Amino acid sequence: MSAITKVLSGLVDMHCHSGPSPFPRRFDHVEAARDGQERLQMRAMVAKSHHHNTVMDLLAMRGRLAELDTQVFGGIALNSMVGGLNPHAVRMSLRMGGKVVWFPTISSGRHIECHPEGAGFPTATVKLTMERVDIRDERGELKPEVHEILDVILETGAVLSGGHMYPEYIQQLFEAAREKGIRRMAINHPDFVIDADPAKCRELVALGAYVEHELGMYDPDGIFGWDPKQLMNWIEQIGPEHTVIASDLGQHNTPKPVDAFLGVGSALLDLGLPEKDLRMMVRDNPSFLLGLD
Repeated sequence: MSAITKVLSGLVDMHCHSGPSPFPRRFDHVEAARDGQERLQMRAMVAKSHHHNTVMDLLAMRGRLAELDTQVFGGIALNSMVGGLNPHAVRMSLRMGGKVVWFPTISSGRHIECHPEGAGFPTATVKLTMERVDIRDERGELKPEVHEILDVILETGAVLSGGHMYPEYIQQLFEAAREKGIRRMAINHPDFVIDADPAKCRELVALGAYVEHELGMYDPDGIFGWDPKQLMNWIEQIGPEHTVIASDLGQHNTPKPVDAFLGVGSALLDLGLPEKDLRMMVRDNPSFLLGLD
């Protein structure tokens, strides 16, 4: 077993875009989990879709999943495809085993500003329609449905993700969640779409949130190929104890999640990141968020 494989053994991927999906995917949820188990003894994985409740996928695949040691969890993203801020859909997802609620991603105002070309992100295999979903009313207050959804998250102990919203929306949401007693919160890829700088992320961390960074942006074979030094700088500014590293992979023509963990993980160690800090970000912190320990 190589050094990096030993460090990553037992990791938890909080953000895998395996299929089915209206976007092209390189493998389904079971195949993604099997690859993680066979190569890195992956402890758990979260299957994410921008379009539907992935819990139902996993229940339909439970016969195949039972053959694996890796636990696979689902959740729901509150885009217009599921009715936006739909407490009924959230209740069903979480009460049937879902672990994560992503507030609007591709339906958020911030995402639409960055990708005004429409519902394709990149290009869907079928024609999609989409509407903007906002969590604020005309007075700037959180809509009643938001509070209803937060109550379900609190009841089930699920993870609250800020989705792809404006940083100030995420902060308002997390402040309300904190007041209710929610302790499992995450902001995804702050330097992609969301545009939350380290100072803003430290404010969110003070509310109890973790900052999740996505390997798909740093893998040289990924869409962006960002320099891992940028990720290292984020870790140094926020601290590994408040950081999660996930893949955000599974898309067609992108690296497999395991390959990105191995490649970018090795690059971080070469930059001087202690092995214990890498383990904390890929195993300990996401295990806490999912309630595995």
